[in-house]
Amino acid sequence: MIYLKLFLTFLKIGAVSVGGGLSMISLICESVTSNGWMTEAELLNFIAVSESTPGPIAVNIATFIGSSQGGIWGAFFATLGIVLPSFIIILIIAAAAASLMKREGVKAVMNGVHPCIVGLILATGIGMMLSKLTGIETIHSTFAFDWKSALLLAALVLFSLLYRLLRKKGPSLILLILLSGAAGACFFR
Repeated sequence: MIYLKLFLTFLKIGAVSVGGGLSMISLICESVTSNGWMTEAELLNFIAVSESTPGPIAVNIATFIGSSQGGIWGAFFATLGIVLPSFIIILIIAAAAASLMKREGVKAVMNGVHPCIVGLILATGIGMMLSKLTGIETIHSTFAFDWKSALLLAALVLFSLLYRLLRKKGPSLILLILLSGAAGACFFR
């Protein structure tokens, strides 16, 4: 019975919430306390843990609450309930998008949007890189070149170029992220 109640509670929250995980917190709080699953203080601890763990906050909260109320199956049904509405909506949008992408007007709009998206991603990446390498984050920051970060960046670029030369294709992004994490752990302890 608890599994069905967890599923339906989080299905309702997932279906009526608009604006992402943070907008769901008030509904989650109301539902969890009204069902007597935990106190508001306990829920605040769960929210703090959910914010510090990877992944969407609403999914993390649902998983933690489901786990606390029904073990592994409670976590499964609460998580399924919170993500199912979004999943269905995305499927509907994807189905509609496939037919819309055949229209010339939509293709023209997407061809105009793609360079903007690439530009935004590049601007963000370059801004983050310069901020990390120079220490300048605001207009009042002082210049402080970070040699370790520069060496790590140079090593990763060199690795990527050598990999591309030897294998005739670029390295996997996952491989680069894992190497970056390992090198960062060694350099910055």
